[in-house]
Amino acid sequence: MKGKTGRYSVYIRPIQTILDLLIINLLVIVCMRPAMSNFGYHIIVSVFWLVISYYSGFYEVYRYSKGIEIIGKLLKQFFFISLITFAYVGYKYKYVTTDEVGFYILSSFLLVGFLKLFIFVFLRKYRLLYGGNFRNVIILGNGKSVDELVDFFTQNPDYGYNLNSIFDLKTNKRTELANCKEYVNDNKIDEIYASINSLTSNEIDNLIQFADNNLKTIKFLPDSKNTFFRNLAVEYYDYIPIISLRTIPLDKEVNKRLKRVFDVVFSLTIILFILSWLTPILALIIRLESKGPTFFKQKRNGLNYEEFYCYKFRSMHLNPIADLEQVQKNDPRITRVGKFIRKTSIDELPQFFNVLLGDMSVVGPRPHMVSHTEMYAKSVDKFMVRHFIKPGITGLAQTNGFRGEVENEKDIINRVKYDIFYLENWTLLLDIKIILTTVFNALKGEEKAY
Repeated sequence: MKGKTGRYSVYIRPIQTILDLLIINLLVIVCMRPAMSNFGYHIIVSVFWLVISYYSGFYEVYRYSKGIEIIGKLLKQFFFISLITFAYVGYKYKYVTTDEVGFYILSSFLLVGFLKLFIFVFLRKYRLLYGGNFRNVIILGNGKSVDELVDFFTQNPDYGYNLNSIFDLKTNKRTELANCKEYVNDNKIDEIYASINSLTSNEIDNLIQFADNNLKTIKFLPDSKNTFFRNLAVEYYDYIPIISLRTIPLDKEVNKRLKRVFDVVFSLTIILFILSWLTPILALIIRLESKGPTFFKQKRNGLNYEEFYCYKFRSMHLNPIADLEQVQKNDPRITRVGKFIRKTSIDELPQFFNVLLGDMSVVGPRPHMVSHTEMYAKSVDKFMVRHFIKPGITGLAQTNGFRGEVENEKDIINRVKYDIFYLENWTLLLDIKIILTTVFNALKGEEKAY
């Protein structure tokens, strides 16, 4: 098991979004009358731009996307922006002419379109000339679809796929599969492409487990004779169909930014209106009862298995096994005030600082102690999948009764199942529902909150 996977270009889309917003707002000043350039209108046009782009998938442009797809997204985006702009101007500023609005829309379309296509072409040239922004890939299997994909990767270096090796599985399949797994971890491979024709069902399941447990992306070259019982996504590299095993909503930059904005606003609200006065009070009570710091920090594993310090109000006497053993019922290490703040989950509130710092999210899979993470990664199937997204202060597993001490194997298995369901089905409304359920459970009191 490796600690990190390949890192992709996470800054391109947010930078492009900011530049687009600057263009459509600055052109209001250039193309429209001065009265249009007011704070209210800039807020309205910016909000609608972001909302429309979210639902139209305007920023969902990938390295294998076609130019015609980008133009289609541009047309769709500006069709709705045009409707909203004409409607708003017609309602609020009747003296603004149709020609002025039309010139603004056309100018915005041309500049935003030029920027979008420029970035798309620039990245292709950058990959081609300098070898940057690439992903290391391998191919498993043989046959016509494999040969076509090999040709695609080798003949299109501007797409940014670095084909490291091919395991054709023609001789000793078991040995080659074992060598493949070792090769993936030793050479920092980002994606595995496997031909379904060359693998049995058991071998496919085994590869999926390997990819999940090692934070690798696996995709399949389909066979029309096979029937799948998963909700799979099909992408096209030129005309070659590629199946993605898992779609994660938070892989979309728009969703990621939406969740981050929610996290920052929510955590700032808690810090300013609750922690600002609660912290000094608890600090005094905690220190009066037992010697030691107010806060307890502990290393946990977060996004991409990276370690960070997770903060809590100290609820136990200082002890040498705090990083090794989970708290149990009637644990003698817990102080009197610790018992109360653990029962009400107040001890978790400092983790909103972790959220603000970007190590955690308000909602997500709960992070475990490093020693326990290493143990579960070896014994619990798909446990590592939880690290594809940021850990959370609360999560779907916790609101369904799987929080606190892991008493048996069933507890951790069900926790992983709920975490993976959340990862694959995230929505902002689901986050809000989990938060409300967490607050309700804290007020009601939970059996495993000790």
